[in-house]
Amino acid sequence: MGRIERRWRHSPSRRKALASLAGLVAGSPLVAAGVTAQQDPRPLKDHRRLPGLDEMQSAFDFEPLMFANVPQAIYDYTAHGDGSEFTLRRNREAFEWVDLVPGRPIDRSQVDLSCEVLGTKMKYPIMVAPTAAMVPLHPEGEAGMHRAATESSNTPMIVSQNTSLPIDRIAAAATGPLWWQLYPYQPQGYETSKEVLDRAQAAGCTAVVVTVDQQASYYERTAQDRNLGGTPRTAGRGGAPAGPAPTSGPALYRLSTGRLWYTWRYLDEVRRMIKVPLVVKGILTAEDAALCLEHGVDAIIVSNHGGRSMDYGPSTLEVLPEIVAAVNGRIPVITDSGYRRGGDILKALALGANAVLLGRATRWALGAFGPAGAQRLLEMIQRELVDAAALAGRATLASIDASVVKTRFP
Repeated sequence: MGRIERRWRHSPSRRKALASLAGLVAGSPLVAAGVTAQQDPRPLKDHRRLPGLDEMQSAFDFEPLMFANVPQAIYDYTAHGDGSEFTLRRNREAFEWVDLVPGRPIDRSQVDLSCEVLGTKMKYPIMVAPTAAMVPLHPEGEAGMHRAATESSNTPMIVSQNTSLPIDRIAAAATGPLWWQLYPYQPQGYETSKEVLDRAQAAGCTAVVVTVDQQASYYERTAQDRNLGGTPRTAGRGGAPAGPAPTSGPALYRLSTGRLWYTWRYLDEVRRMIKVPLVVKGILTAEDAALCLEHGVDAIIVSNHGGRSMDYGPSTLEVLPEIVAAVNGRIPVITDSGYRRGGDILKALALGANAVLLGRATRWALGAFGPAGAQRLLEMIQRELVDAAALAGRATLASIDASVVKTRFP
């Protein structure tokens, strides 16, 4: 073997060389200095073993375990946001723009955050957000999530229309309160909407949440995983088989044509179809909140679909105060998108929210440990919220107001 051949044999491969370079860049203090504290961490990357359920310390601990448990396509569906994912990142960064103001601490045993929203009684102002197709995360799917929510202080759960289990099976799994989330059907499909809503109400859902955001979403990072990951991704929403790629029409240019027709007339029709409160999810402006009041909506959810709705949109936390001001206490204001800690929830409550929905975090926990994981996740965040309220000196939900925070929104 010649000198050149020996050098080849002992030199690093191109792949190893690139991996070493990536490690060097990742460890650079210049890179670390540019990472904000609120970006979702990967806390287990340096650990030598996977921790157990009783070792989970925060919501973030569940994500890498969920990632290890499920196929890439299913993880992608939960993890990614629209376009460049600016809004996905902004949802987390916004919490850095709101500081909690220390108060006179009280004992956590004095804190009682119980409340009632649209007739649904809650020990904590926390609900499970509607997210699609949970069976790919765990075989018990939405039924397991419902049991977990019920076991964690009867936490209400909103069931997605894109559920992977029938609503009657989910309702039978536990006794906790359920709401139903509806995606509008085309106007000629009013009868289809009525059939879906009748089933949901018959199963015991006590509110209907109509989602009006996610008008045009395109998951660029998901496309990159599909094309560059070595194995073509063949799964669609929640791991379900994907349809053929569009070859013509608006969908070719990333427009979701099935959701670009929404009208107030449709909401008026839905209002006539149901006997329970009507909630609109996806409000991001004071003007739309005022229109919801005009159309008799019973509550609104300030949401950008967890960063999946529109790239370069605002975070929900920064628009929450103007929407709360527009509503002026006439109907409940709920919010979601980016909430991971009890302190995050306290900030939203201080800015006027009546309750907060948890979406991705509950999916991480279900995918990591099944229903037991989802229950632990909810209980951890409930405890974090109580601890944060105690440190702020607030014993009740009514005592949590704008004086709890200082905002520095850009």
